[in-house]
Amino acid sequence: MKIKLRQEPIGIVDIGSNSIRLCVYDLAQRVPVPLFNEKAVCGLGQGVGASGRLNPEGVEAALLAVGRFVTLCRAMEVERLDILATAAVRDASDGAAFVHEVERRFGVQVKVLSGGQEAKMAAMGVLCGTPDANGIVADLGGGSLELVTVQDQDFGLHVTMPLGLLRLGEASDDDRVRASSIVDGHLKNIPWLAEGAGRNLYAVGGAWRSIARICIAQTQHPLTVLDNFSLDAREALGILELVSSQSRKSLEKVPGVSKKRVGGLPLAALILSRVIRAIGPSRLVFSIYGMREGQFLKRLPDKLKTEDPLLSVCRHLAALNSRFPEHGDELLGWMAPLFPAETKRESQLRHAACLVSDIFWNEHPDYRAEQAFLRILRLPFMGVGHRHRAAIALAVFCRYQGDEEAPLVAPTINLLDEPAFRRARIVGLALRLAHTLSGGAPNLLRQTRLFAEGSYLILEVPADNPAFTFENDRSFDRLARALDCEALVFRRVK
Repeated sequence: MKIKLRQEPIGIVDIGSNSIRLCVYDLAQRVPVPLFNEKAVCGLGQGVGASGRLNPEGVEAALLAVGRFVTLCRAMEVERLDILATAAVRDASDGAAFVHEVERRFGVQVKVLSGGQEAKMAAMGVLCGTPDANGIVADLGGGSLELVTVQDQDFGLHVTMPLGLLRLGEASDDDRVRASSIVDGHLKNIPWLAEGAGRNLYAVGGAWRSIARICIAQTQHPLTVLDNFSLDAREALGILELVSSQSRKSLEKVPGVSKKRVGGLPLAALILSRVIRAIGPSRLVFSIYGMREGQFLKRLPDKLKTEDPLLSVCRHLAALNSRFPEHGDELLGWMAPLFPAETKRESQLRHAACLVSDIFWNEHPDYRAEQAFLRILRLPFMGVGHRHRAAIALAVFCRYQGDEEAPLVAPTINLLDEPAFRRARIVGLALRLAHTLSGGAPNLLRQTRLFAEGSYLILEVPADNPAFTFENDRSFDRLARALDCEALVFRRVK
């Protein structure tokens, strides 16, 4: 399968109530990894709740930011530029005048999203990264909070409320009790919230991403990747209650939390805690994808929209870094007889491990296993939670003969239960054997056959092919032991 590695990029400018951000994406691949990403904090929506008008200083800052972003996009020869405005511009009496000025000054078009469109776009962003998302998406911005149901790769019921950080802070005068009352007053009027009970709540927005970092630190979670970090909703409530009552000085000590975000985190934590209590989800899942990624998905070519996001990024990485990118699919089929009863999800994870199993071939041999393990834990994967990411990392670690008892890997491996650990190890040892047999070259493995029969692991190889007169490096024996089999090699004559 050939992959186009470069295409004219698309630019998306998100004019929010607090900040304006430009992301430039490459539509040649399924994964929205920005070619360029910059944010300007303008405070456009400050005071809108009280005055009904945009913040004058914020308007000037916003015009400067949009001017810079439009100029950059033209210099980058962006094929299409989508400029989207949300709650502040939507609600302000002078929002239309601001849009007119942007369009007049820079020769662009601005689309002002309705509350419903903003909610749906956020849901599409979550579905872009997690097609099997099931529950309710909550997107917190500076001016509004959107809630929308997601299931079966689609979105459903939705609502938008004036509960963004700026708007709620002004309405409550930053009083915690009053803010709770305002949030609860809005949530109690949404009859379909009960549909989220026992399902997932997907938290979207920059403030909640910062809270994810706090949750990771508080739970001593071994991975610091924010996307798809999840925790039990009851455990989350305890942390959120703590954050909502903390001082700015205390929150500034949390690693990785932006000082610009710290001031709004107690209120952001309060909002999230009230949403959790109103919905009753089983788990809280943090998503780094939201409205901008929803717009990216909308612009993707149809053939890319239907691709599996995890396998798509793995194919792209293989095309860029593997010696023989087509070898990944061959590996998948070759070892399939060892996994006769695997689920669709297990097959997907095994496929991902096969695709990325050779992308670290040029690392220093002494550190190859370690580097592969660490990088897979941090690669821009989509559609995969932390446990599944750990399983892929362990498989490739074993492919490179890493020591499974090394202190480096132990905390992450602890995310896996015993069956998942055993399966990932078997996948890794099968990858090791496959690369030993074939040298990583394509079209050789299909001349061999690997399968289990009774208590035996059987490897059949052609007797007349010099490629298979290799010295056994015990990789076959290790795989057999992992499968609780006895090793037996048959050499067949063609």
